[in-house]
Amino acid sequence: MGRLAVILGSNALGPSGGEIAAAAAEHGAAVVQRHGSPDAFVLPHEIDYAANLRPLVEQGCDRVLAIASVGSLRADLPVGSFVCPDDFIALHVGLSIFADARAHTTPGFAPRWREEVVAAWGAEDGERAVDGGVYWQTVGPRFETPAEIRMITPHADLVGMTIASECVIAGELGLEYAAICVVDNLANGLAEGELSVDEMEADRLINATRLRDGLAAVLPRLGAVGR
Repeated sequence: MGRLAVILGSNALGPSGGEIAAAAAEHGAAVVQRHGSPDAFVLPHEIDYAANLRPLVEQGCDRVLAIASVGSLRADLPVGSFVCPDDFIALHVGLSIFADARAHTTPGFAPRWREEVVAAWGAEDGERAVDGGVYWQTVGPRFETPAEIRMITPHADLVGMTIASECVIAGELGLEYAAICVVDNLANGLAEGELSVDEMEADRLINATRLRDGLAAVLPRLGAVGR
């Protein structure tokens, strides 16, 4: 039985970020900030996923609970929704830690671990995570155009810039991987008016508090140190 790792996203870089990280570490989980620190923010397309994940293996981790900020492609997944996706589309992503035939992997979220996360998240406070959904990864760091959103909406439920790449590298390193995505905005073109970064950041701050509470409640159930 190995240790649990929690990878935090950009929604944990605000005033509540330290509290979110502390909530995870308090339960024995290894904590990684995907984007570095607020003073040295790493843009999505510049993240070194292998550098983030390899130390987790060295620390005895065998599974990852990743937290990510996403845009929703569906009206029935409003801002504030928690979603545990079960598949992703990342047609442009070619990342691998291998330089030979071992790179021909079959990627994806770890099914049993993902089921554990879904069962545990919100079991105490009732803020359950939606079970399943397709995550579409774009290159970033810019947001998508309304035309791009219209193209991908028939095929996915969430849009983001990091989870698919991270999941692929985690799998290559032997880490089981599942994600809780927090909807911080409706995708560009789906909401009334232009997508506002200021409005998104305001929603992100509200969601960060709920995220902190959700993590604090779920980690004992997931067995941060061993299972």
